[in-house]
Amino acid sequence: MIKLLKNYLNPYKEISIAPLVVFRIIFGVLLFFSTLRFLLKGWVYEMYIKPEFFFGYLGFEWVKPLPGNWMYLPFFILLLSTLGIILGMFYRWSTVLAFISFSYIELLDKTNYLNHYYFISLMCFLFMFVPANRSFSLDVKFKLVEAKSKTENWYIGIFKFQLAVVYIFAGIAKLHSDWLFEAQPLKIWLQAHRDMPIFGTLLKEDWVAYFFSWFGCIYDLFIVVFLLTKKTRFFAYIAVIVFHFVTWYLLPIGIFPWVMIFSTTIFFSVSFHEKILFYLKRVFRYIEVPINSNLKTRKAIYKKILLGTYIALQLILPFRYILYPGNLFWNEEGFRFSWRVMLMHKEGYASFYVKDKKTNGEIAIDNRNYLTENQVDQMATQPDMILQYASYLEGKFKDSVFIVNNQRIKLEKPIVSADVFVSLNGRQSQLFVSKKHDLTKIPYNLAHRNWIEPFKE
Repeated sequence: MIKLLKNYLNPYKEISIAPLVVFRIIFGVLLFFSTLRFLLKGWVYEMYIKPEFFFGYLGFEWVKPLPGNWMYLPFFILLLSTLGIILGMFYRWSTVLAFISFSYIELLDKTNYLNHYYFISLMCFLFMFVPANRSFSLDVKFKLVEAKSKTENWYIGIFKFQLAVVYIFAGIAKLHSDWLFEAQPLKIWLQAHRDMPIFGTLLKEDWVAYFFSWFGCIYDLFIVVFLLTKKTRFFAYIAVIVFHFVTWYLLPIGIFPWVMIFSTTIFFSVSFHEKILFYLKRVFRYIEVPINSNLKTRKAIYKKILLGTYIALQLILPFRYILYPGNLFWNEEGFRFSWRVMLMHKEGYASFYVKDKKTNGEIAIDNRNYLTENQVDQMATQPDMILQYASYLEGKFKDSVFIVNNQRIKLEKPIVSADVFVSLNGRQSQLFVSKKHDLTKIPYNLAHRNWIEPFKE
């Protein structure tokens, strides 16, 4: 164990560049096919062209979609940049474009937030700073960069660290009474497969939900340790494959399991990656003569500051929920970007009303006239999105004229309120937001949401 720690705490140790190069190819292929899948399934239109309104992230509301079919452009740029990453062609430009285009798409609407989107953005960001094109790349082939057989340990270690953060924080998040002692929300999700051939009757049993809950928690907390240890690595990776295949098959979790299955190969030994790289070079008849020069540079202090800052942010950000009182899953303060993967099941129903201050005339809003089905569902359970939608309705109806009960109503200064009821992890639905609040007067910021009704067990 001491030897293991010494190896990972020595960021400037020179090691083979093979793991970094192989991981570059794996990541590029994953991102290429996930982007292609997005285009082929028509999700660009459904998520980024069809909606009338977008729920931007706090501080990034200025990020807006391109008009009409121009929204396909960032996806095509992303597709081309992933090819550049795979081939190691114009690598620096490719990684920068991949990061910018993917992050731009992700920031447009938090309705579509998923943990693995955040993970991919971080990976794109890291690839901009590592020399993953210094071997088996077109950049080397065309002499745009010199070939290297060695690299600094931290270039590979930072990706291992990021994967460890995902797993361990996902495990810490599962140390929650609903997950461990109620087996929720797994009880709800597994019941959806009760008609499955052969295993359907088994999935109806409560003990199965409890088994998956406890196994998932233990797996996330300790899998990295077993992947880092040579003696247990093979069996740990078998567990990775089985675990993520089962979650992919049973839960609505998208491509996240496949991303983790293939990304986790970076924990394999250097010799394993060298064999893969040797085989690829032989298949493609690729020849290069690496220059083994001293890797130490004057940028060591700069690298330490950059590396230390990134690590600190990744370790601190998931714990920001501690700053807020109340139930995290209810208020969702500090919930995003904290690796809480598939930990809650919320269902909500939101009734919005626009009222005129002068006449007290009021109209009820049909949310589906302004939002997509997915936006309606997500908005009804997330406080910040409720505020954003209320602000949108205020602007939409200001100075509008309506006839209600033969009364002419001009909404000069509209009041927007809502009755919102939410069910958390199978509990009975309860009041989430009261109609007594004028939602247009509540600031949209990071302050505690005391306008949300307290959670009742």
